[in-house]
Amino acid sequence: MHMNYRNLLLAMISLLAGCDTPKEAPHSTTSFRAPAYPLITIDPYTSVWSMTDELYDQPVKHWTGKVQSLIGVVKVDGTPYRFLGKEEILLDGLVPMAKDEPWSGKYVDEKPGSGWETSNYDDQNWETGKAAFGSDGMKAIGTTWEDGEIWVRRNFSFTKTNRKLYLIYSHDDDFELYLNGTKIINTGNSAKHEQVIELDPALLNDGENTFAAHCWDRGGLAYVDFGIYTDSKVDEVFTKTATQTEVSISATQTIYNFECGPVSLDVTFTAPLLMDDLNLLSRPINYIDYAVKSLDASDHHVEVYFEMTPQWAVNEDNQEVVVESGNSDRVGYLKSGTTAQPILEKKGDNVRIDWGYAYLASETEKSNLAISDYFTAKKEFLTSGTVTNSGTVTGKMPKTRPVMTYTKSLNTTDESSGYLMIGYDDHYSIQYFGKNLKALWAQDGTTMEQALSAAAVSHDEILQQCVRFDNELWKEAVNAGGDNYADLCVLAYRQSIAAHKLTKDDAGNILFLSKENFSNGSIGTVDVTYPSAPLFLKYNPDLLKGMLNPIFYYSESGKWTKPFAAHDVGTYPLANGQTYGGDMPVEESGNMLILTAAITQQEGNADYASEHWDALTTWANYLMENGLDPENQLCTDDFAGHFAHNANLSIKAIMGIASYGRLAEMLGKEEVAEKYLSEAKTMAVQWEQMANDGDHYKLTFDKEGTWSQKYNLVWDELLGFGIFPLEIVEKEIPYYLSVQNEYGLPLDNRRTYTKSDWIVWTATLADDKETFQKFIDPLHEYVTSTPDRVPMSDWYETPDASQVGFQARSVVGGYFIKMLEK
Repeated sequence: MHMNYRNLLLAMISLLAGCDTPKEAPHSTTSFRAPAYPLITIDPYTSVWSMTDELYDQPVKHWTGKVQSLIGVVKVDGTPYRFLGKEEILLDGLVPMAKDEPWSGKYVDEKPGSGWETSNYDDQNWETGKAAFGSDGMKAIGTTWEDGEIWVRRNFSFTKTNRKLYLIYSHDDDFELYLNGTKIINTGNSAKHEQVIELDPALLNDGENTFAAHCWDRGGLAYVDFGIYTDSKVDEVFTKTATQTEVSISATQTIYNFECGPVSLDVTFTAPLLMDDLNLLSRPINYIDYAVKSLDASDHHVEVYFEMTPQWAVNEDNQEVVVESGNSDRVGYLKSGTTAQPILEKKGDNVRIDWGYAYLASETEKSNLAISDYFTAKKEFLTSGTVTNSGTVTGKMPKTRPVMTYTKSLNTTDESSGYLMIGYDDHYSIQYFGKNLKALWAQDGTTMEQALSAAAVSHDEILQQCVRFDNELWKEAVNAGGDNYADLCVLAYRQSIAAHKLTKDDAGNILFLSKENFSNGSIGTVDVTYPSAPLFLKYNPDLLKGMLNPIFYYSESGKWTKPFAAHDVGTYPLANGQTYGGDMPVEESGNMLILTAAITQQEGNADYASEHWDALTTWANYLMENGLDPENQLCTDDFAGHFAHNANLSIKAIMGIASYGRLAEMLGKEEVAEKYLSEAKTMAVQWEQMANDGDHYKLTFDKEGTWSQKYNLVWDELLGFGIFPLEIVEKEIPYYLSVQNEYGLPLDNRRTYTKSDWIVWTATLADDKETFQKFIDPLHEYVTSTPDRVPMSDWYETPDASQVGFQARSVVGGYFIKMLEK
């Protein structure tokens, strides 16, 4: 379905009744099974999703998979129906993880001898360390281990039990775990946090047992912890669920429809990420709107309950928190945060924010906000429909489990509605070359209380703006690539934007800094900016400038002195200089030149290029000398490893040189333009000869019988260079279709995995919509079929739609490249 039925029905009723067209057009939403549904999407730290088909089947989670509980219940004539989230009944630790109880184990960082995973292996020469094992980017770590590999053995005593057993484990990145010599976990390159699986009790001895783990960290935050748990004897309070009748999404909204006995309930999550208003884009506040209506024309007494935990403001659940209330103008709020407030002290990939405050807010006169205990709040709501406010609470989770609650009574004779707001004030967002920066919205002195009041005042107007934008995006995406393509763009929109943080430097330059989610945690990565760029080129090129500005500054300040562009400017949220272990000279230089040219084309002038001409010149010259036949180096697909003579990387170098020539042309530097454009054309001729492999073109110039996606060619058309002969694309596209698998086109001949963003770029090379859709339809099938319920992964296996790695990354903004054709 590609339009919300309720809105469509209203429009049809109006027409049949002879009424004029409704003032607001029906909201163009789409319904399909997403791997995860965006709920609250603000930035890389405040990004919460539903990872199940029904909103009430699991607790809602941060994009990393960590529970950040948000529960919603409606009580209809005394009967409660849970429609949002699920109670998190804590498991009892039998062999607890380090986050619950300290434990020590034996470890080595060099490959041990055979049999290391068995119970009788002699590990007396191994080091003894405290769990968890990881890097010092996390304060809760017991034993520091940075990068590389580690082997860990944990000996423990166990008494057999009839209770159900669960294994919980966290790790980064490749991980294998043995229990008494039997392998029970082997994840491959896929970091996981607090994964829970049922454990076969037959694997355990009554007495002494041994866990043996091996983890290979590929960069970023190293982490290993695991334990055995069993069910708690505490029962759920809200066991009865509503019936979900539909979930639909648009670019800025996720809309759920439920039946709760004799009452219908609509719940809309809105992230007003409108790129024509940078202050609004930066404002860290989302809306949750709800509406109830009688289904039988009778009046019913309805009470609404929302509950949010301090998990939204901690990295680990055992951190001490404070929860307090306040008022501002027309808004009441509850806020929670850690007592320690370690501002900008943590960096890394699989980490969450533990400074600043999470907010639950509403208009004061229309609701009841209260702080209470996890179970007390639920029981009070069941009996009275409200919750008693216990005032400021300080304590450690999970022993102390405070919650922030919102309740409201409604009458359903007519449709009755309300809304609440969820926000996050991080105080300081980014450390930029030694200086702590606030988010853009706060740099003029605006407080969170003022921001909440402004969000309340403008609620209705903002929601109308969101609907208008969503409708425009949907229509344009359908026209460009069809319904399946539009589905992908809608799902990518909030994911891509929320993987960034928006701020400005002291000179007033926009900084729009990405985080490499579940990749390595880098900040401002150029080869993440490159695939993400089409979304921002289309809707606001200033944001793309904000992605390039840190790299330009890094070189122009003298802090980066190499003759090619840097890979990144740090590890999120600390942007103090490159932390990635290797360079990508041709990759990043080509990216910076191409994207600068794309900005100038969108804006119709080369002013931005003029500001950075020296750096651009340095990078263009590097590509002239080194780009045609690249030496052994990484490209953006660095997971595939180093290799030389990369034909697709060579295209990027040629496009970079042509981009520099175009920029020179726009700036009136005619001789320079002629030199570089001419050289790009000469190199393109040489490329065709070197890469030709009969009915297709090679992966590397030196290996016949190989192939790869030549997605970098897309800029030859989009920027109007016309440097490469059309025959190249005409030959490549049919070949790609001949090697495509059920769920998409592999990246190249070496493996069956692919990158979803590059598929869309490759598809855009096709000269007609029908052929474009032949690439998009399998990608759509992957998104709607993948067994991995995470915010859209861009790295997956084409035979079975399984995730290889990466999730919630900004690169899905690259899906919008098709809409740049015009």
